[in-house]
Amino acid sequence: MCIIGCTKAPERVIDRPLGAKPAAPQPVVETVEPGAPAAPFTLTDQRGEPFDSASLKGKVWLGSVFFANCPGPCFRENQAIADILREIDDPDLVAVSLTCDPDNDTPDVLRRYADRFEANPDRWKFLTGDMAVIKKVANDTFFLPAEVGVHSERGVVFDRQGRLRGGYHLLQPDRVDLLKKLIRDVLAEAKP
Repeated sequence: MCIIGCTKAPERVIDRPLGAKPAAPQPVVETVEPGAPAAPFTLTDQRGEPFDSASLKGKVWLGSVFFANCPGPCFRENQAIADILREIDDPDLVAVSLTCDPDNDTPDVLRRYADRFEANPDRWKFLTGDMAVIKKVANDTFFLPAEVGVHSERGVVFDRQGRLRGGYHLLQPDRVDLLKKLIRDVLAEAKP
């Protein structure tokens, strides 16, 4: 189902050489072999503080794209993330949610939105900043689409070295179960 202001990314396998840039972001399907670590990025979190992706080193992290006044699936997408964080209560798991509407999603708006999910700001980062940076992180790191008001309903998992390991749809309970299994498997891997 497609809702005004939100789009669903097609389910496709990444079929290009590692490191080659796609014409448009191609979402990961289920699990992928670890590649190169994610490129560093800096944005602003819901507390108005700078967020440097280097702080994720040694953590397993779950990435997603949303916007706070989404009329459709974003609330359910973030509810699924909240449920995952409650169920997998491990300080080495961090959620990183990028807004695709940074003009409206200021740190204060994101803080109030995060409060709706009782989000611990140490374990769940709601990020805003320059749309060009957000788009680059979403497209080139998460392999998810991001335009103003346009995003995927997928969550993507990165290992402790910052390597993409896979992703699943956040609105389908069976896919969320697979996402939780992937997170647990990656958390169980030996620390570098």
